[in-house]
Order: sequence, then C-alpha cells, then structure tokens
Amino acid sequence: MRNVISSNKAPKAIGPYSQAVEINNILFISGQIPVNPETGKVIEGDIKEQTRQVLENIKVIIKEAGFKLDNVVKTTCYLSNMNNFKNMNEIYASVFTSNFPARAAVEVSRLPLNVLIEIDAIAVK
Repeated sequence: MRNVISSNKAPKAIGPYSQAVEINNILFISGQIPVNPETGKVIEGDIKEQTRQVLENIKVIIKEAGFKLDNVVKTTCYLSNMNNFKNMNEIYASVFTSNFPARAAVEVSRLPLNVLIEIDAIAVK
C-alpha cells in the first residue's frame, strides 16, 4: 500500500511532489534542499550550514514516517560545486556515524532556488 508522508516540521514541497512516499516498508524521500521549515526560506550560510539543514529536514521526514536514521540505505548528494565535497562530507559524517548508507555524490550545474546542495534518500525497515 502506498502511503504519502507529509510533515509540517519539514519544508513544504516547492512543486508537484511529496516529501516522501512509503511502499512495502521502503521510504523514498524526495530531494531536500536547505529550506528552513519555519520560514519557508533558504537558509543563509556555507555548504556546512546548508548540509546541516538538509539533513535535519531528512531526519524529520524519516521520523514522521516511523523510520529511524539507521534505516537509510541509500542517499544521493547533489552539489553545485564539487569543491564543497570535503566540507559537505564532514557534516554528513556527523549524522551518519556507522552502518553508512550507500551513496552517490555528483556535481550538477544548478539546483532549485540556487542552493549549494540537495540530498534524497531511501530507507528500508
């Protein structure tokens, strides 16, 4: 059964998509960007601050769906500049500290609202 996940503690979708969809105990989390859910605005700051906000948004959605961070099995990190990889990775490693999910990190030419990073995730119970 398909279950659409929506949390008011995470940023509202800026397009025709769900924050996350769960099906058969698999959670597909849409790409999250560094938007403060309280203001609906992109946070100011460097890649570290933006990565921290993105991961907080993902954690809120995971919790809303009844999953745990340890359930994350795959992430994709989209960076506007691969020179930010090291600093992004530092914050990422402070959230995913063991049983690391599989991951891809790619540079893209542009991200929504001109942010520095977007991350999507898949979690499995």
